Amino acid sequence: MTLNTVALELVPPNAELGRDRAVEEAHKVREAASATGLEGRIGHVMMPGMIEEDDGRPIEMKPKMDVLDFWNVIKPELPGVRGLCTQVTAFLEEDPLRQRVRDLREAGIEGIAFVGVPRTMNDGDGAGVAPTDALSLFADEVPNRGAILIPTRDSELGRFNFKCDRGATYALTQLLYSDAIVKFLTEFAAETDHRPEILLSFGFVPQVESRIGLINWLIQDPGNAAVAEEQAFVKELAAAEPVQRRQRMVDLYKRVIDGVGELGFPLSIHLEATYNVNKAAFDTFADMLAYWSPPTLD
Repeated sequence: MTLNTVALELVPPNAELGRDRAVEEAHKVREAASATGLEGRIGHVMMPGMIEEDDGRPIEMKPKMDVLDFWNVIKPELPGVRGLCTQVTAFLEEDPLRQRVRDLREAGIEGIAFVGVPRTMNDGDGAGVAPTDALSLFADEVPNRGAILIPTRDSELGRFNFKCDRGATYALTQLLYSDAIVKFLTEFAAETDHRPEILLSFGFVPQVESRIGLINWLIQDPGNAAVAEEQAFVKELAAAEPVQRRQRMVDLYKRVIDGVGELGFPLSIHLEATYNVNKAAFDTFADMLAYWSPPTLD
């Protein structure tokens, strides 16, 4: 079962802003899609379950509206758009996690990517269910079970293979600001028969990134030269003129699509406007999808 989709990431608003802000976000998506020719092209919204990380986050993390509540509010505002989410498992024991998964599925969430502890903690920390265990635990309840894929991370080939062994049906990549995913998937395809669906993630870089640095923080991996190159690319994009910025992102998109397109993996696209949904981001997304989009959306 594949998603064959273009998924737009929508982060639940701060809880203090309430339902009205959630409705406002959905309306911004509709307006931006209509203004850029993407109306009807977005198949899913991908809603991350946010957890607090370290104090270095450039934008303060405030309590977020629960993903389930957010989805129930925006679903009527986005007709025809379906739901995906990430679910942190490491702080929930099996019974409450099972109830949570059941609630998400009953609300119409079609795919759940299971994630673990924040990077400030070690793998295995947390008294709950490990995300790799959740992949097999919910094999009968969640047809689309996702895992996070970071192609620049050390030892990721073995880590991702293990996730596929445990039952991952799709991978949600970290934001891609290089074509490292091409080399990764080429090697992975040569070493294993696993062919999970890959949700290739691309994020719009606005000028404000130069001042705030949220994307730089999100993709950081201190001491990793490959990530340092991606961070330099993000910095260049943020400083570029809008037309140049859009063209460079489209060029990267083309390289990635051309590089992985013949490897045998089902492909979907995950798009993110990290700071906020706006027409400029959707203009870039439209140019990307004009080059290639999942077959069911052609």
